[in-house]
Amino acid sequence: MVAQKVTIEPVTRIEGHAKVTIHLKDDGSVEHAYLHVNEFRGFEKFCEGRMVFEMPSITPRICGICPVSHHLAAAKAADEVYGAPAPRPAQLLRELMHMGQVIQSHGMHFFELAGPDLLLGFDADPAVRNVVGLIQSNAGLALKAVNLRKFGQEIISTLAGRRVHPNFAVVGGVNKALSAEGRDYILSGVDEAIATLQLGLKIMKDWAAANQEDINKFAVLQSGYLGLVKPGNALELYNGQIRLIDRSGAELELFEDSSYLDYIAEHVEPWTYLKFPYYKKLGWPEGVYRVGPLGRLNVSDRISTPLANEALKEFKALNPGHPVEQTLYFHYARLIEALYAVEQVRVLLEDPDILSTDIINTRHDYKGEGVGVIEAPRGTLIHDYKADEHGQLTKVNLIVATGHNNWAMSTAVDSVAKTYIKGPEISEGLLNRVEAAVRAHDPCLSCSTHAVGQMPIVVDILDPDGNTVRQLRRG
Repeated sequence: MVAQKVTIEPVTRIEGHAKVTIHLKDDGSVEHAYLHVNEFRGFEKFCEGRMVFEMPSITPRICGICPVSHHLAAAKAADEVYGAPAPRPAQLLRELMHMGQVIQSHGMHFFELAGPDLLLGFDADPAVRNVVGLIQSNAGLALKAVNLRKFGQEIISTLAGRRVHPNFAVVGGVNKALSAEGRDYILSGVDEAIATLQLGLKIMKDWAAANQEDINKFAVLQSGYLGLVKPGNALELYNGQIRLIDRSGAELELFEDSSYLDYIAEHVEPWTYLKFPYYKKLGWPEGVYRVGPLGRLNVSDRISTPLANEALKEFKALNPGHPVEQTLYFHYARLIEALYAVEQVRVLLEDPDILSTDIINTRHDYKGEGVGVIEAPRGTLIHDYKADEHGQLTKVNLIVATGHNNWAMSTAVDSVAKTYIKGPEISEGLLNRVEAAVRAHDPCLSCSTHAVGQMPIVVDILDPDGNTVRQLRRG
């Protein structure tokens, strides 16, 4: 057999564009597989020269899936630049919007993006292994999934007037108070959302019990983990300290977001536009870590809401005393976080300050620089701004969740390819497993780079000289 290279382009059921190249040996086994992020982001550079107060409106355009995360991270950074901390009621409203973002994003990923693999099977016909196939397979479950995402979107819409690219958080607070009617409307959906997520957790646990062999050989990676925590190492998604643990679960660092550059550096490789963040003190590649749902649950010892905390205890029991390393458990962790977010919605709405009109701080103590960090659904999101005396940006640095997970996704792709692809024949289901290694991390490549152009749905098999010997198309 002649050595070949298999290209998967694009990777499907993710946000943004990427491709995978699988380099095969003469016997059909995998020599190495690479994840290529083939978009280029220009946001950092073209934001230079803009006014800081514009950033909460500009940066949500990075992505239509997680605009709220960029909106709020930008607002937090802008607060710091202007020296205008938001009043407590505004902080509650911002966090409420963020919970809506987490609910809609996590719900969509589990049921609509990962769900076709888990519920219909990695080897199912691609013609039905999609959201339409899910509807045909279980219309009742599909409706619950749609309603869950709608609940999260309605929280955003109630606060900001629209579901995508909100105009709500401003320097020093928010621009609209919550009405009693709006509060009651959101509260009316909490119980149904909790029930749907508890059903999702049962589906996930049942699937895991039936597929434990796959889980335990599918990209089980040793790494550090990073995420925000509250006092007592409780799960935090909006405002806390950054905690980093090592591969054994021991704490390496607990630090404020403004000092992130003292701990995080970025490595580059020639085959991708996406950088590889790592922990400076251990260096590259020893200092690699993972973020997102799996990372956050691994750095957290407890959750402040009761149902999610009970679910966390079960999750921790998967590997007592050590981090949970199986990549497919990202899906399990994602559901636990969504459950926390729904419970936290109730906590926030029952706070007396949630209806306060004290929502803006107009007193400024201008600093000229600021860092805003938030836990986007996909992981830790960092916005870092520096501005001149007029509030005009001179430097912008963004480290997004998908960037933090670049090493993990790249390593997972290589691991899964080597585990499942043995040659000489390569089925579509095996290629789908390689895609699923990326999909488990729920990457947002429009955030991590910036989309330019279109990618065909095609798999090319080339000989060592680069000549196409076979071409497969989806659909």
